[in-house]
Amino acid sequence: MRIGVPAEIKSGEFRVGLVPASVRELCAAGHEVHVQSGAGAPIGFGDAQYAAAGARIVPAAADAWAAELVVKVKEPQADEYAFLRPDQVLFTYLHLAPDPRQAEALQRAGGVAIAYETVTDRDGGLPLLAPMSAVAGRLAVQVGAHFLEKTQGGRGVLLGGVPGVAPGRVTVLGAGSVGSHALRMALGLGAAVTVVNRTLPRLDALDREYPGRVRTLLASGAVIEEAVCGADLVVGAVLQPGGVAPKLIDRALLKKMRRGAVIVDVAIDQGGCCETSRPTTHADPVFVEEGVLHYCVANMPGAVPLTSALALNNATLPYLRALADKGWRQALRDDPGFAAGLNVCAGQIAHAAVAQALGKRWMAPQELIAG
Repeated sequence: MRIGVPAEIKSGEFRVGLVPASVRELCAAGHEVHVQSGAGAPIGFGDAQYAAAGARIVPAAADAWAAELVVKVKEPQADEYAFLRPDQVLFTYLHLAPDPRQAEALQRAGGVAIAYETVTDRDGGLPLLAPMSAVAGRLAVQVGAHFLEKTQGGRGVLLGGVPGVAPGRVTVLGAGSVGSHALRMALGLGAAVTVVNRTLPRLDALDREYPGRVRTLLASGAVIEEAVCGADLVVGAVLQPGGVAPKLIDRALLKKMRRGAVIVDVAIDQGGCCETSRPTTHADPVFVEEGVLHYCVANMPGAVPLTSALALNNATLPYLRALADKGWRQALRDDPGFAAGLNVCAGQIAHAAVAQALGKRWMAPQELIAG
């Protein structure tokens, strides 16, 4: 199969769909990989390294998009919609729920769009979202600590405190992959950490893992208000796979927060968990509403693109091998969890949560896979 790797064009995005090691594996399996010239340059992978791995270097984005299977990191941007075709398989992060324009472009194109973020494993986990959730969760505390500095507009709080001065307070909303990694980083810095989650078993697991070190609270309106209002840093780490993130912090609650506190809304890819959140970029990452700094960068892992690209490729390569070796229909037939990644096919929305979020008709992926 011919596989295309275009350069990413989203603002502040420096990752690449395939690193040279992955290209080597695919070429060794008999596939042809076309990499757009310069696609890996932002993270130190030159054209010569891709060529040595067996790739064909192509000069323009159109050449990479001409492949049967296109592998990316981020969703197609408006300038890339013209490259979408009915005989094409696109494998990337899509995050369609808050993006009706992209969904409509994919539907019009009539091709196959498989989203990393809705692929599941046997245990119901999200194996292709997990590595970027780990990066985003850890990074959330790192950037939150930075913007708490007074020179950045924050409260002037050091999360770890110092002897004789209490540490900063971090509230993590959600105890999934993002939340777990965020609390680990916050604890490592010496912060006082509260985790709010809607299910007790996950809180119990965290309490056992960090006995006496984390305050765990079962989510309710009153609990969220208390935990958010007392925080210096709030990490929004909630997720509804394929759907829009629930709005846990409305403007009324925001007004009660400490002036100069920071919200890092990791859920912004799915619309954000704060009513006042809106997507920002690495070039202009924060804005202030009601005296509270909002960090809402929609591609947070792009800030550490080398780590992120390597971690992402570790997770995606087996799925890419299945797509390339078997073709998309057979690969999805053989793995129901992989089939859950099918978001758009032949003009139809194939994921129930995505369809609900967009107010569109849903068609079961099994029907579309069967042809």
